[in-house]
Amino acid sequence: MEFWTFPCPPHSGGKMDNTGYCSESFNSLTDDVPPLDRDYGSGGSYGAGDGSNGVPKLMDLLDEPVPGVGTYEDFNTIDWVREKSKDRDHHREIATKSKESALALMKSISDAFSGWLLMLLVGLMSGALAGGIDISAHWMTDLKEGVCLNGFWFNHEHCCWNSNETTFQERDKCPNWKSWAELIVGTNEGPFAYIMNYLMYVCWALLFSFLAVSLVRAFAPYACGSGIPEIKTILSGFIIRGYLGKWTLIIKTITLVLAVSSGLSLGKEGPLVHVACCCGNILCHLFTKYRRNEAKRREVLSAAAAVGVSVAFGAPIGGVLFSLEEVSYYFPLKTLWRSFFAALVAAFTLRSINPFGNSRLVLFYVEFHSPWHLLELIPFVLLGIFGGIWGAFFIRANIAWCRRRKTTRLGHYPVLEVLVVTAVTALLAFPNSYTCMSTSELISELFNDCGLLDSSQLCNYANVSVTKSSSDALPDRPAGQDVYTAMWQLSLALVFKMLITVVTFGMKVPSGLFIPSMAVGAIAGRLLGVGMEQLAYYHHDWVIFRGWCSPGADCITPGLYAMVGATACLGGVTRMTVSLVVIMFELTGGLEYIVPLMAATMTSKWVADALGREGIYEAHIRLNGYPFLEPKEEFSHKTLAMDVMRPRRSDPPLSVIMQDGMSVEEVESLIAETSYSGFPVVVSHESQRLVGFVQRRDLVISIENARQHQEGVVSASRIFFTEYTPPQPPNSPPPLKLRGIMDLSPFTVTDHTAMDIVVDIFRKLGLRQCLVTHNGRLLGIITKKDILKHMAQMANRDPDSILFN
Repeated sequence: MEFWTFPCPPHSGGKMDNTGYCSESFNSLTDDVPPLDRDYGSGGSYGAGDGSNGVPKLMDLLDEPVPGVGTYEDFNTIDWVREKSKDRDHHREIATKSKESALALMKSISDAFSGWLLMLLVGLMSGALAGGIDISAHWMTDLKEGVCLNGFWFNHEHCCWNSNETTFQERDKCPNWKSWAELIVGTNEGPFAYIMNYLMYVCWALLFSFLAVSLVRAFAPYACGSGIPEIKTILSGFIIRGYLGKWTLIIKTITLVLAVSSGLSLGKEGPLVHVACCCGNILCHLFTKYRRNEAKRREVLSAAAAVGVSVAFGAPIGGVLFSLEEVSYYFPLKTLWRSFFAALVAAFTLRSINPFGNSRLVLFYVEFHSPWHLLELIPFVLLGIFGGIWGAFFIRANIAWCRRRKTTRLGHYPVLEVLVVTAVTALLAFPNSYTCMSTSELISELFNDCGLLDSSQLCNYANVSVTKSSSDALPDRPAGQDVYTAMWQLSLALVFKMLITVVTFGMKVPSGLFIPSMAVGAIAGRLLGVGMEQLAYYHHDWVIFRGWCSPGADCITPGLYAMVGATACLGGVTRMTVSLVVIMFELTGGLEYIVPLMAATMTSKWVADALGREGIYEAHIRLNGYPFLEPKEEFSHKTLAMDVMRPRRSDPPLSVIMQDGMSVEEVESLIAETSYSGFPVVVSHESQRLVGFVQRRDLVISIENARQHQEGVVSASRIFFTEYTPPQPPNSPPPLKLRGIMDLSPFTVTDHTAMDIVVDIFRKLGLRQCLVTHNGRLLGIITKKDILKHMAQMANRDPDSILFN
C-alpha cells in the first residue's frame, strides 16, 4: 500500500534521522498523542525573559512527571526496553499499594482484569462488524444482478426463501426476485435483455468502486490495501498515527463492502485483520494501562490480528496461529491466552449473527465423506508445485506493477486506475458464469462434493445406476457435456483471475489477497480433480488405480483437490504453513485431510522459497521502505559494528550533550541544527565517557515545561544530567536538572562486535539505537535505520529506499 505523503524540507546530518516525511492531511484523523512540532529557529526564546529573579530553585523532573515525556513522534520506532520497564514499574507500584487499603486492592484486581475485559470488547466489536460486512457485501453483490420485490434489502437467497412459490429444482428462480432486464424491459430472455443485464452489472460495479476509492481518498487514505504489511510493521514497534484510528475504521468498513461488491478480484479477509486491529487500538484508549504503554498496546493488537482471521474464516485457532506465525513481533504466553479468548468471543459473536443463514461462520464450509488414497499424494504435491510457482510469479508481477505505480504518472490518478480496472473486470467477468459470481461463492462451488441433489454445471455427470443406498458418496461417473463446458469456462476463469489479481492488489481500495489466491488454487485443483476422476473411471485397470479404485467405487473427490489447490496457492503467496493448514482444517471440518493439506503447503513453500525468499507482505514492506527487521531473514555477512556505526570518517563529529557543561540556549541550538531523534550524554568533550542517552522529544518537552512552570529559567540557565548539582555562582539563573529523562543504561557494544550479533540484539530486544564504545569511550551510534540500510547494501539493493520510499 502507498501513502499520499510528501517529503519535508531536508535536515542536516544523519545520526538518528527522523523519517523526513510528513502526513499530508491527517491532523483530524490522529487518535493518539499528536507529534511534536516546535520551531527552534529563534534560538528557543519563548516563555520567560532573560532576567533572573529571586533565589534559584532547582526543578528535578524525577519528582513530577512531565506530560508528554516518554511518548513518541509519528513515524518513529518505540523503545521496547523502556516500555517494558515502565510496565514492570507500574505492576510493582500497584502490588505495593494493594497491601495498604481495600480500595487499592480493588484497583489492583481491576488492573489485572482489564486485559481480559479489553479482549472481550475487541471480540464483540470485531465479530459484530464482520457480521455486518458479510451481510452487506452479500446483498450488494446480488444488487448488481437484480432486486427483491418483497423488500430491496433482501439478497437473492433470502428473497427466494421467503417465497412460497419456490421449488427445490428451481430454487434460484422465484417470482419475487427480478433481474434488471425483467424490471426495465419486461423479459429475461433474448439478446436485448442480456445486454441490459450486462450494462446494469457494469454500471453497479463502477458505482461501487468509484464510491470506495473516493471515500478512501477523501477521508482516510490509510484505509486502502490489505493493511497486513503495515500492521506487521506497527507490531514490530513502528508508529504510524491514524493508521488504526476511528476514521480509518469507519471508512475501511464501508469501503470494504463497496470494493467486494464491485466484483473486483479481491477479498475481505486481509482487511478484516486491519478492521479488528483498529477496534483493538480504539478500545485501548478506555484503559490507562494500554493507552500509556506502546508495548502493552501491541500485545492487544497481536490478539486483534488473531480476531480478524477468526471472523474472516470462522477459524479461531487458525487466527491465533496466524498472529503468532505471520504478523506478531513479540508474542508472550499471556498474549497467546488472551488471543485465544478474544478469537473465541469473536467467533461466537459472528455465529450469533449468522450472516450466511446456514449456521456456519463462512460461506464455503464443506464436508467430504470419501477417504483419500496414498497415491493421491502425487497430484497433491503437483498442486503444491503449482501453488509455489504461482506465488512466486504473483509476488514478482505485483511488486513490479506497484513499483511502476509509484514511479510513473499512473500513481497520480488512483480514481481513474480503479475505475479502469473495475470496468475491465466487469466486462470480462460477466459472460463467464464462474467469474460473474462472487469469488466466495465460486470457491464454495469448487469445494463442493457433488451429490444427487446438486444442480451445478460441475455436477452434471452422465446418469449411471447408483447401487449405494446413501447419497453422501456417489461412485465415479463419466462427465457429461455440461462438465466439459464448465472445464473450459474454469480454464478461462483461471487465466483471468491470475492476471487481473496482479493489477488489483495494491490499488487505492481495501483489498485482501486470501480469497483471490484461494480461487486461483481452487480452480486449478478442481480441473486436476475432474481429470483424475475421469482417468480413474475410464482406466481403473491401470497400475496406479488397481487395488483401490474398482468400478462403481467413489475413488476421487474433485472438491478435495480444489481445497488442496487453494491451500497451496495461498501458501505460495503468503508463505504461511502451520496456521494455513489449521485454517483450512477448521474451514472444512475434515481431520483426515490434514496430511494432503500439509504436503501441498510444504511443497508450495519450498518451491516459492526457491524462486524468491520473500512472501507478499514482506515484499510490500520492502517496497514501501518500512523500518522492519524481518525475524526470518539471516544476516550472514562478516562485518563489524565499526563498519556500520555513524559518524563515518568523512562525517562531522557525533552530536553529544555534556552532563553538566551546557546551557539551555546551547542545547536548543543543537536541537534546531540537527534532526536526530536522540543524543548521547557524555562527561565532557575531552573524555567522551558515556553517561546515558536522552531522546530529542523528551528534551524538547522538558525544556518547554521548565520555561513555563519553573521560575527564572532562561537561555543562560545551565542543564545538568548529574546526580548532584555543583554549586552555582551568585546571581546565576536557576539551573535545570534533567537526569530524570535520561536513560542511564543505554545498550552499548564495542566497535569490534560482529554485526550478526548486533542485528540479533536489535531483533530480540526491539532496540531503537545502540551506542558503540571503545575502552569505555563513545565512538558512535547504530540505529535501526543504519542496520536496514547496511542489510540493503549487502543485498545489492538501494540503501536509500529504507524508511519510506
